[in-house]
Amino acid sequence: MSTEQVSTGQVSTGQGSTPKQRVAAECARHGARGLVAACVALLEARAGDVSDDTITVLGGDSARYVLDGGEGGRAGYWPRVWAARGLLHEWDPVATAAIIGATRDDAWRVREMAARVIARHKVGDALDAVAALRADEVARVRASASRAVTVLTAAGA
Repeated sequence: MSTEQVSTGQVSTGQGSTPKQRVAAECARHGARGLVAACVALLEARAGDVSDDTITVLGGDSARYVLDGGEGGRAGYWPRVWAARGLLHEWDPVATAAIIGATRDDAWRVREMAARVIARHKVGDALDAVAALRADEVARVRASASRAVTVLTAAGA
């Protein structure tokens, strides 16, 4: 584990702020590079490399409970869900391998969000991975995967 944490600075989650608004504000303040790097670190099970502030940007008000150890804490699935959702709102191709890896996550919410990211950003390299999710045990994952395959196929991926 790296001793250097990915931090994007002070956080204002603001009552009623949406994930999209928080991600956009954080990118406007500090640039997208650090936020995307933090999302990748979380998806690659390197939560210790990501600051509490950044996890709070991604998770909003719910992050405090998780950071205090609830729902598995940093090692639980919620930070990975929030990381994938962060990539939904701020994409960079450097996250391709991480989002493909997320299609194999043990947590269905992570797999579902990964499929949504792949569809939104037309991540063609993920076609095989997302196609495999059409047989997932969870209906929501299957639905997101089917949509992603349709989008990628229509885009010629």
